[in-house]
Amino acid sequence: PPRAPPHAAPGARRQRGRPVRLRYRTHGHTQPPNSPPWSARDCRTSKNQIKVDLVDENFTELRGEIAGPPDTPYEGGRYQLEIKIPETYPFNPPKVRFITKIWHPNISSVTGAICLDILKDQWAAAMTLRTVLLSLQALLAAAEPDDPQDAVVANQYKQNPEMFKQTARLWAHVYAGAPVSSPEYTKKIENLCAMGFDRVSKCNLNIFQ
Repeated sequence: PPRAPPHAAPGARRQRGRPVRLRYRTHGHTQPPNSPPWSARDCRTSKNQIKVDLVDENFTELRGEIAGPPDTPYEGGRYQLEIKIPETYPFNPPKVRFITKIWHPNISSVTGAICLDILKDQWAAAMTLRTVLLSLQALLAAAEPDDPQDAVVANQYKQNPEMFKQTARLWAHVYAGAPVSSPEYTKKIENLCAMGFDRVSKCNLNIFQ
């Protein structure tokens, strides 16, 4: 799977040797045993526009959100994430998938499954949910089409980069609420809707061809 860029995982490091005593990362303090093994406060930053909210009272299911990185087709979009915390966290990674549909080589356009190394074999107990969200933002800005989760998207990314950008931009607008990039873009969407297509239909993938 694509490796998370080093800058996307501040403070992350690989655990070596024997297991260390579990210390939850909440501003340098050890949390009580009945507290959640993550800090939502640590995941709320205006600079990187990431956040995590609680879904259930057992602290096992969370809802994450990241902003599309600037200077990418995803800019201006807000992407919702499903985060499930296993009982073995933080020694095993959380299970994460995109709820918001996205057009990206390393994310399934159908299920939202993610291909990223730190969510698999490169996870380390020192990593946090903030690490995960920042790494996903970095993945949006630096796709790895040679190790894809979605082969169709990866093929378009490599064979027709401009078409990929336009399609990704369209999905960002339709599904993630990104602003319209140009009057011509708006007109094409309106023409598609006038033909009777649902705004969130996959039929919209080919409107730029």
